[in-house]
Amino acid sequence: MNEIAQIRKLSLWIFFIPFIAINICLIISQNYHLLENSFFKVDMIGRSGFSIPYLDGSLSISRASRTFPQYLIFKPLMILTSVLVYFYWVNNNRLVNKYRFTNLNYKFKLFGILSAVFLTLHSIFLGIKFDIQIYKLMRRVVLLLFIIFEIIAQGMLVYQFFKIRDKISVLINKKILILKAVLVSVLASVAILSLPILLNKDNTHFKHALEWNYFVGVILFYLFTRFLWKRTT
Repeated sequence: MNEIAQIRKLSLWIFFIPFIAINICLIISQNYHLLENSFFKVDMIGRSGFSIPYLDGSLSISRASRTFPQYLIFKPLMILTSVLVYFYWVNNNRLVNKYRFTNLNYKFKLFGILSAVFLTLHSIFLGIKFDIQIYKLMRRVVLLLFIIFEIIAQGMLVYQFFKIRDKISVLINKKILILKAVLVSVLASVAILSLPILLNKDNTHFKHALEWNYFVGVILFYLFTRFLWKRTT
C-alpha cells in the first residue's frame, strides 16, 4: 500500500534529520576552536565547553543552534523536517480514511499540520534579535504550541489506530503500537508534571536537560512508526 510505504520512509527522515541537526550544532558549539580561523568562526554565544546536556543541562538547544554558523545547519534542516511532518500527517489521514471507509480530515491531521507550521516559525525566528519583550514571549509561545499540537496529534493518531487495529492487525506490530501509546502518555505526563518547574525562573539546568530529552522523545514517536508498519509490496 502506497501510504504505508510513504509513511515508513517519512518517519525515518523525520527522526534522523532533527536528531542529527541538534547534535551537529552541539558538536560545533563544543569544538568551536576547530573553526577559529575560518569564515565559519563560531559566535561567542554559541560556544560551550564539553558537556552532555542530556544529563547535566549545561546549555539549551537554542543556545547551541541559534548563532552562526550553527543556524546554517539547524534552520534549513528543521524547515525540511516541517515539510516532511506535513506529508506524514496527510498520508496517515488518507490511511485511516481507507480503513474506516470515510473521507474526512481527522483532527490529528489538523494538529499535526499546525505542529509543522509552528516548528517552521520557531526555526525562522530563532536567533533573530529584537529587543521587544512581546517578541521574546511570542517565541516561547510558538515553541510551546509546537509541542502541544505535536503531542495532541500523536495521541489522536494512536487512538485511531487502536480503533481500527483489527483491520490492520496483519500490517502492524501490535507491541510497537502499545509502545507508541506509552510514549505519548509519558510525554504528556512529563509536560504536565514539569509545568510548575518550567514556570519557575530557577532550575535552569533541569530545564535544559529536559529540553534535549523531551525533543528526542517527541521525534522518537516517528522512529517507532518505522517499526510499527510491516513492509508492504
